[in-house]
Amino acid sequence: MLTHLIITYADPLDHSNTVPIWYKLRQTNIAQKWAQRVLLAQEKGYPIDDPSRFYGFGTVAEQEARALAHMKMLTDQISSLRLESLPELASVHDQDTLNFLHHVFEVEHGLLDAKDTSSDLVQLLGELNVHVHRCESIQRGAHPRHVVTYYGLPKTETLTDDDCEYFETDIKFGRVYINYVEIGKTLHDLFLDNDQYIKPDAFRPFNHYSADFAVQLYNDPRLGLVSELETYYNNNKDYFKHLGFSWDELSKRIGNIPVADICNSLLGPNIMGVKEVLGFTENRQYIKQVEIR
Repeated sequence: MLTHLIITYADPLDHSNTVPIWYKLRQTNIAQKWAQRVLLAQEKGYPIDDPSRFYGFGTVAEQEARALAHMKMLTDQISSLRLESLPELASVHDQDTLNFLHHVFEVEHGLLDAKDTSSDLVQLLGELNVHVHRCESIQRGAHPRHVVTYYGLPKTETLTDDDCEYFETDIKFGRVYINYVEIGKTLHDLFLDNDQYIKPDAFRPFNHYSADFAVQLYNDPRLGLVSELETYYNNNKDYFKHLGFSWDELSKRIGNIPVADICNSLLGPNIMGVKEVLGFTENRQYIKQVEIR
């Protein structure tokens, strides 16, 4: 059995300024299967896509300004490579434009693994998708977390019914969750986004998983989420039934699957506190190394 995930955080400008933080792997089948995917990604030589993919640090105003500047750069570059220009995002709170940009990503990038990674346009569309979600993260509280993805690793593995028993609706500080890798949106996404552009085949409940993961650095109990989503499902029952999804099926895939929990400080096996971890990571927002032991 694999027992630990060790993430080495580094200063983006000085990779020798590091701090390793240990996370205890859960002894569930899905956690162990996920850990094997991380080992496979490393064995096959897939790099971490963006070692600096941190969210929720700095003031909200700073985060908004950076996100909008980056989105403008991306939409300008993408517009120059396609026949029709993309709209400019004026605010991270403009969910309608974010929905439209995500729709362009879904259609022109293609759904899961239907991609030509050598294409400049497809690569830019993938980055656009990431920054659409960054804007949504800011508008929904700008909570601190970081995400590690291995874009090139084929997304071939799917969750079993037993794996789905481990979905949790709450978010816990210091907990590591499998990242959603489908190209599309879940029931929860549709509920939050009020998306009028999504194509039927882009409604994708959490099914595939890969080596990708997110480390949450805040707490959110998300009380009443299942009840809210059930009401949303019932209000749109004809739509979901037409797509072939029952509430019983969708209700089993709400939330996220935890695979590890933060377990030590630098000086011993004591669990780190929130302030301690945020202090270490605030100036070390670069993932230098990920280890599975």
